[in-house]
Amino acid sequence: MECREECGACCIAISISSPIPGMPNGKPAGVKCIHLQADYKCGIFNSPDRPAVCKGFKPEELFCGNSREEALKIISKLEGIEIPE
Repeated sequence: MECREECGACCIAISISSPIPGMPNGKPAGVKCIHLQADYKCGIFNSPDRPAVCKGFKPEELFCGNSREEALKIISKLEGIEIPE
């Protein structure tokens, strides 16, 4: 499975405990990464500064579902949070 265009659910729902450029303490689940661009693509995708958790997250239907909304719900549930719609 390829990343869905205009999704970015993983850049919002997943918690990141390692430092991110501009976010030295990482980011909590449910908080949009500062590198998520308007088109929902990662601004540091090809950067060596991209966190390992981001590099390791691979799109799979199990996590990404069939839509951006479904991906947000699935990943948020796994993180134990609720993201307002």
